[in-house]
Amino acid sequence: MSLQIAIDGPVGAGKSTIAKECAKRLGIVYMDTGALYRAVGVYCKESGVDAYDEEAVADYLKNINIKIRLADGVQYIIINDKDITDRIRTPEASMLASKVSSYGAVRAFLLDLQRDFAANNSVIMDGRDIGTVILPKADVKIFLSADAEERARRRYDELVGKGQSVNFDDVLKDLEKRDRNDSSRANAPLKQADDAILLNTTGFTFNESVERVMQIIKSKG
Repeated sequence: MSLQIAIDGPVGAGKSTIAKECAKRLGIVYMDTGALYRAVGVYCKESGVDAYDEEAVADYLKNINIKIRLADGVQYIIINDKDITDRIRTPEASMLASKVSSYGAVRAFLLDLQRDFAANNSVIMDGRDIGTVILPKADVKIFLSADAEERARRRYDELVGKGQSVNFDDVLKDLEKRDRNDSSRANAPLKQADDAILLNTTGFTFNESVERVMQIIKSKG
């Protein structure tokens, strides 16, 4: 019987890094659902499709065959037999993901892929609507959050660590814009599931955040 753990929250809350570490400790699969939306946004842009044109994106989905491949605990996104994983971790990809994820057609396009993956694997999934839409019957639901400035600092440090040249104020503005977009969109807006446990990690170290999430998971087991 598979175990389903849903972790939702705003950008920069640490969902991905925390979920990856918890998955490693639990010996289960981590699925980064946000990577799917990033991939769709980036692929549309690289294909000459305006990612900010909902009708154009919806129409282009018929040309996209997206798959998830796991290798040595790493998730790779394959579109039309091409690995685009390395091209989706940029600030632009983040904004494209925020936009295309607001389209009902894109969410419907990716819904079954995510649910089928969870049905066949014990997983931790993180995103914006995992506990509310994708896995409404998940065994454990956690809503991770932190103050906007702290989330921006974490995001800034992550990008700088990857060698990208970024400005903190720009990162903060992008994060606040992403928060507004994710919370106000008509389709599956970011919100805490009624039965999710809220965990604000402001002031927490990474290890402290992981330990607290593990405690929550174990308490539900």
